[in-house]
Amino acid sequence: MSRSPGRPMTRREALSRIGGGFGALGLAGAFADAGLLASEGSVPSNPLGARPPHFPARARRVIFLFMNGGPSHVDTFDPKPLLKQYAGKDAPDSLSDPRRKKKGGILPSPFTFAKYGQSGIEVSELFPEVASCVDDLCVIRSMHTDNPNHEPSLLMMNSGNMQPIRPSLGSWLTFGLGSENQNLPGFVVLCPGKPVVGPQLWGNSFLPGVYQGTHINNKSVDPETIIRDIRNRHLPPAAQREQIDLLQRLNQAHLDERGRDEPLEARIASLEIAFRMQFEAREAFDIGKETPATRALYGDGEFANACLIARRLAERGVRVTQVYYGDGQPWDDHADILNHRKHAQKSDRAVAGLLKDLKARGLLDETLVLWGGEFGRTPTSQGAKGRDHHSTGFSMWMAGGGVRGGMVHGATDELGFNAVSNRMHVHDLHATILHLMGLDHEKLTFRYSGRDFRLTDVHGQVATDVLA
Repeated sequence: MSRSPGRPMTRREALSRIGGGFGALGLAGAFADAGLLASEGSVPSNPLGARPPHFPARARRVIFLFMNGGPSHVDTFDPKPLLKQYAGKDAPDSLSDPRRKKKGGILPSPFTFAKYGQSGIEVSELFPEVASCVDDLCVIRSMHTDNPNHEPSLLMMNSGNMQPIRPSLGSWLTFGLGSENQNLPGFVVLCPGKPVVGPQLWGNSFLPGVYQGTHINNKSVDPETIIRDIRNRHLPPAAQREQIDLLQRLNQAHLDERGRDEPLEARIASLEIAFRMQFEAREAFDIGKETPATRALYGDGEFANACLIARRLAERGVRVTQVYYGDGQPWDDHADILNHRKHAQKSDRAVAGLLKDLKARGLLDETLVLWGGEFGRTPTSQGAKGRDHHSTGFSMWMAGGGVRGGMVHGATDELGFNAVSNRMHVHDLHATILHLMGLDHEKLTFRYSGRDFRLTDVHGQVATDVLA
């Protein structure tokens, strides 16, 4: 619409010209939500918006089944028949752990092993259900870490550092990739209580607060209580939106005056996520919507329900879900390794059910599933029937998400003391996980306190042998 120079603009002309900008504003908002307006190296305006990986990813999401306390590798996924020959004796110097002053007598496994699947991988009698899925597993028998104590090893496995000063694996993944569902957190932790160390295991540290894990106490799976007060019974959504917007502006003004403040940033992010979650969270956590056949696939119990919730979160776009087995450190069987049977009975069907359910729904190929604890347990006895902590050789496994199934990676020595071939440090495991998710562990960095930090610090090699 043109007009003569000097002629006043009519109301219709003004509305026409102003209205033409609404589309651009809407497009800018959409670009901002997608993170397309963020400059290189900055946190995008929508920090949880899905972002492209460094290179084509083999997996889109991660489910980490964490067996807190340290399951024994020589009683689960790493058979050592030679233990019977040395029963009750000290191990030969050539095979013992040089860092352990007290050797103790060798303790053979009380559990039998058998070969399963086309791959013929040996698995303990403790896990018959998981063994039925063995052709989907990559069993890593050569894990090792830096310390045989719970706190530093828990932190190392979850953050790559033995002190509670670094972001967790889940925080790094959501920082690098965002999330595919803006109505749910990008990183969810299902833990019935609090493990040793606590929230630092899923903390964001110096990363923006929005990337910290959202802890759900799954002792109850009632969708009305698992996330308390998710619905406001007194205010409609529009009024809640006004209140949250005002509170966010006040918080942001406070933040702008004082500079970077991670607790406040986390609070700001949590308010926004909490508002969005009321539209989807209750449905996502409502396992009562599952069929009886699906419920039976996982079995009963606290851990089984958590595994089922993990699948529901994965199919709804949550980037990382970590499931802790029990409160505290239940696999820490110092007195009697036969207690491992109890833990396996509570988890075997649930873990196998998760793998089978993901596979049946076409989700396993793009979901990386991990199983393991912070370390293993000694081939020697502690007391009469227990096993102590062990960090120089232990087992974990991965499945789905671009991993070669039906294979064993690495090995420990003949008695299970030390990783001796294709050794995989925790840093290597983290580098491999990031690689499967399409992230270069050397390029996923965050500048803090004058230097660039990354999950693997100055370490880490991708285990290319395990890639499909």
